[in-house]
Amino acid sequence: MNSALILIDLMPRIVALPLAPYSGGEVLARSRELADAFRSRERPVVLVRVERPGVVQQPPGSDFADGLVHHGDLVVVKRTIGAFYGTGLDERLRGLGVDTLVVAGLVTTMGVESTARAASDHGYELEFVADAMSGLAADEHDFAVERVFPRFGEVKRTADYT
Repeated sequence: MNSALILIDLMPRIVALPLAPYSGGEVLARSRELADAFRSRERPVVLVRVERPGVVQQPPGSDFADGLVHHGDLVVVKRTIGAFYGTGLDERLRGLGVDTLVVAGLVTTMGVESTARAASDHGYELEFVADAMSGLAADEHDFAVERVFPRFGEVKRTADYT
């Protein structure tokens, strides 16, 4: 297994949303732990953020959370819900020999799930870090984690990687 960590939309304006079952701050802290663990094993860390198409001046808080990006990380700017369409992400991951994606970030049923579905379509094995993602509502998050994600891969926790 040649895995990479992919962190979705950890931007201040999204981290600040009223999220459940975990706060944006909790997700960000666990995502930092995951990123540190992957970097220490010399595994790729992919950071994805969204920009609104056609908007010259992005809303405040549209960059990554402070200190999240480290030298050597892959940075992807998406303009759709998922991280694959039109970003060159698949080619970059294939170039690194990645076959498994460990997925975390915000929001569970939007950017995270959309990215995961596209990753599955591209043939990647998937692992979902349930406590390093959160939703706009706890029941939406729980449904994805309990019913949807197990159909695409394994559901794990931050402690499984750190």
